[in-house]
Amino acid sequence: MELLTMKELLETGVHFGHRTQRWNPKMDKYIFMERKGIHIIDLESTQALFEKTYDFVRDQTRHGAEILFVGTKRQVQNIIEKQGKRCGAHYVNHRWLGGTLTNFDTIRDSVDRMIKLERMSKDGTFDQLPNKEVVKLRRELKKKKRNYDGIRDMERPPDMVYVIDPEAEEIAVHEARILDIPVIAITDTNCDPDLIDYPIPGNDDAIKATRLLTSRLADAVIEGREGADQSLEEEGSEQEESEQEKEGEAEMEEEETSEEEEASEEEAGEDSSETESEEEAEVEGASA
Repeated sequence: MELLTMKELLETGVHFGHRTQRWNPKMDKYIFMERKGIHIIDLESTQALFEKTYDFVRDQTRHGAEILFVGTKRQVQNIIEKQGKRCGAHYVNHRWLGGTLTNFDTIRDSVDRMIKLERMSKDGTFDQLPNKEVVKLRRELKKKKRNYDGIRDMERPPDMVYVIDPEAEEIAVHEARILDIPVIAITDTNCDPDLIDYPIPGNDDAIKATRLLTSRLADAVIEGREGADQSLEEEGSEQEESEQEKEGEAEMEEEETSEEEEASEEEAGEDSSETESEEEAEVEGASA
């Protein structure tokens, strides 16, 4: 079964690239033709590369890897947030702050500050402060939530980064490459595919196209995590079976031991009975 059908790709406009004047020659191998001054992307390449990417994300997630979704262009912000939440991925959809990956400790301090302000707003601490200070703190909280809400649970740099439009997110791509984090990206005809570990040739501007590709990649994350949960369940059941087998063996050993003890007691009883009979016979003989 195909992960992406040709019909879906055509209907969502994944094949539409940029105008020919804006192309990157390195994308030539992914371009099917030129039509009316616009490059048309080879969707067979898109299908093949997406399947490869899907398998990579699923397998990595199955082994506990974490992925970060990145897309700050206005038309993809909601897609990144929705799909990130759906599959449990971390996401950045408003602004990429320099150092999010390479200076992660500082970013984590800001996230902790955001969480602290949220707690203060809920536990009544704000009600005990002057109004002027509360207004300032609420403004700070709103700003931090816009920038950090999608990575609040990210305790370490991610194992993979998924990007919509690596040209627009070049800082994110650069930081990931510095840390040797694999980069997955929808690469339009103006992008440099050499900077991407897992390129997906496609339209990175159309809402329908980016929603299709991002949602299917989120499916890979979900499938990988379900596989991980199933593996844990299987390991747990195997461990239970092993424990039950050990318990069964222990019970059998106890039964065998008790049977041996009973047999020994019976033999001892028989010996004592014979001894008593002999003693009685001796007594009777002496009396006679």
